[in-house]
Amino acid sequence: MARWPALELASTVRHEGDGGVVDDLASVEGVTRWVEAQAESLSGQVRIRELSVDEALRSEIVALRQAVRALFARAVSPAPPSPADARRLMPAEEALSYLNSVAARESVVPQLDWPSDGTPAVRLVSAEGDPAVRLLAALARAAVDFLSGPHRDRLRACSAPRCVRYFVKSHGRQEWCKPSCGNRARAARHYQRQRQASDGGPAAS
Repeated sequence: MARWPALELASTVRHEGDGGVVDDLASVEGVTRWVEAQAESLSGQVRIRELSVDEALRSEIVALRQAVRALFARAVSPAPPSPADARRLMPAEEALSYLNSVAARESVVPQLDWPSDGTPAVRLVSAEGDPAVRLLAALARAAVDFLSGPHRDRLRACSAPRCVRYFVKSHGRQEWCKPSCGNRARAARHYQRQRQASDGGPAAS
């Protein structure tokens, strides 16, 4: 399954299965675990082993997530955003400005590689020595790439009861981020139909 760092960041706010919402970035330890889990997708951009997460970095990653989720809400509009964001969305223009400012923290320059027996190629090289800055910039750039790319048009907020995730729609009829959400949504619809029938009202279609 494809993984997008921007979607992974947005998904650190999630339904925990019993009606509540969990924030995977609520503590320094939680951020450390999450960053380590992103090592493969951030390979070549961030030296994860050199990174030491503290409260300041945690707060900045959470702020970046807030901006990303606000822009995800804009992307899925006019459909409703995730219920986790509905009452506390960062204004879209503020989110856009913040995302771009974080992406610009790391100066990345092109370097030409031209082996004697090969074809010239360009690679991007960073002169930034602070792994925390590189992490934040890499996450912001990933969000820029995602929101400016083809996957944005397939971004959806899961419509299942209590779910707060965004997901990339993989087929034409997909309404939910995962099968368990589909089961929960169908059960809720069935319950609603049964309740309307017992109350003498019209059955839902």
